[in-house]
Amino acid sequence: MPAKHENKPVDKHEMKKMCHDHMHRYVLVQTHDGWCCDGIVEHLDDECVCIAVPYCGHMDRAFFPHGGFFPYPPIYPYPFYPRRRFIRQVFPLGSLLGLSVLPFY
Repeated sequence: MPAKHENKPVDKHEMKKMCHDHMHRYVLVQTHDGWCCDGIVEHLDDECVCIAVPYCGHMDRAFFPHGGFFPYPPIYPYPFYPRRRFIRQVFPLGSLLGLSVLPFY
């Protein structure tokens, strides 16, 4: 008969040590309410951990229209708005259930 694995709550000090051990690594965190988030551990203090989550938002960019006043399409989009590669997500240490390291390719 296979052994049952139970999700035991992790205390805040143990979770802080786990986050500190995996600082600047790509991890998966899970909260007590079942929400999962993957990202890079960026900042840690006594109450919360900040994770940089990859952002894959929509790519709305405005281009000059072809023809008319501009005979050729522009080389770069205008107006140029730099894309954000990551967004910050803050988790209280007391709400985290687990943390696991993921491979980053």
